[in-house]
Amino acid sequence: MTPTPDLIVIGGGLAGSEAAWQAAQRGLRVQLYEMRPARSTGAHQTADLAELVCSNSLGSRLPDRASGVLQDELRRLDSMLLECAEASALPAGSALAVDRVAFSRLVTGRIASHPRIEIRRQEMTGIPSGPAILASGPLTSASLSKAIADLTGEEHLHFYDAIAPILSLESSNLEVAFRASRYGKGEQDEGDYINCPLTQAEYEAFVTALISAERIQLRDFEKEVEAGVKAGAHHFFEGCLPVEILARRGREALAFGPMRPVGLTDPRNGKRPYAVVQLRQDNLAGSLYNLVGFQTNLTFSEQQRVLRMIPGLENAEFVRYGQMHRNTFIAAPKVLLPTLQFRRRADLFFAGQITGVEGYLGNVATGLLAGSNAARLLQGQAPLTLPVTTLLGALCHYITHASLANFQPMKANFGILPPLEINQRMGRRERAKAHAERARLDLNHFLEGQ
Repeated sequence: MTPTPDLIVIGGGLAGSEAAWQAAQRGLRVQLYEMRPARSTGAHQTADLAELVCSNSLGSRLPDRASGVLQDELRRLDSMLLECAEASALPAGSALAVDRVAFSRLVTGRIASHPRIEIRRQEMTGIPSGPAILASGPLTSASLSKAIADLTGEEHLHFYDAIAPILSLESSNLEVAFRASRYGKGEQDEGDYINCPLTQAEYEAFVTALISAERIQLRDFEKEVEAGVKAGAHHFFEGCLPVEILARRGREALAFGPMRPVGLTDPRNGKRPYAVVQLRQDNLAGSLYNLVGFQTNLTFSEQQRVLRMIPGLENAEFVRYGQMHRNTFIAAPKVLLPTLQFRRRADLFFAGQITGVEGYLGNVATGLLAGSNAARLLQGQAPLTLPVTTLLGALCHYITHASLANFQPMKANFGILPPLEINQRMGRRERAKAHAERARLDLNHFLEGQ
């Protein structure tokens, strides 16, 4: 690899890894900077590229779900990371869940073996003067954050994010918990999820304990963020609320949220539980499971005490506790174009969660677009702006056109797509299918014209 690359990519997460691959596949010599393991983020556990920190699910595979549509778009755009995800997939009903370790190792191997990609294990403290993609993620280091703030002239926006605990399967009690997918939609007869059923009395006791449990004190970098928030309040991203924060919104909030029992029957009594905690397989060996929707910032001792109140988890052994961390994203509507270029510098691209997209698929997708657009620009072609009727095009349009007054990270969803040009009344699922079909046809037409 020449010491003078065509393109520098900062960040070896989902977006940076996909961006580096796409640019290299198009002939560019790429240097990919990743500061781990020399400097950790406090949320990551390995030095592998594309490590999944929160959930291990990339969303529903169903063709009439937003995540399923975005997966299809990524597949047709030759996403390397989606290929690795499908190669490391776990049983998870209709969801695309992966073995975290296998997935990140696959990505790391593909990147490391590419003849036009050089991985540099060091922190990038400033913004390169030449062509670059900044995909440093929500836990961007303080020095690089300052460089970005100096460049954009805008203060970063901040929110807190949280990750869920993981436990060993052998420590769960399968005489109480049972295997099943909602409405029997699993890929296996016994179901892909383990379900811990609660009676009304057990649910109410659990909620009481959860609300009163001790939480981890904010770390210094999180206190800096909270300084601008009124006393006693915390600013969380709505799509990833800690379970104890959600519980404080009302006694039944969890029963209608991550603990909803719909579509499940307790085989011990043939009835639907009052509430249920679902466990989803987290590794290929099937020895580890995560608590679905149970992101938390409780102290580790309180997580043990409170979560062991869940029937079936009385003796749970946690291999990773939940924790909270700060996420950072830029004022994308002011500083980015839908091509993911910085408005005042055409050869600088941003990708991933730092742009204001949320969710694994959004990170991969924006990395793909930034990498391919950087290659197009350096090869004398115009960068692409995808149709807003596609989910990737709609995501890029949202983050670059939203009002800053209420700008929050956005996951792929049908609500960001333009209205359908259909007069008759349609049900929710019919509209979803129509959105999916329009997105497919419009992407086909767009790609045929390239």
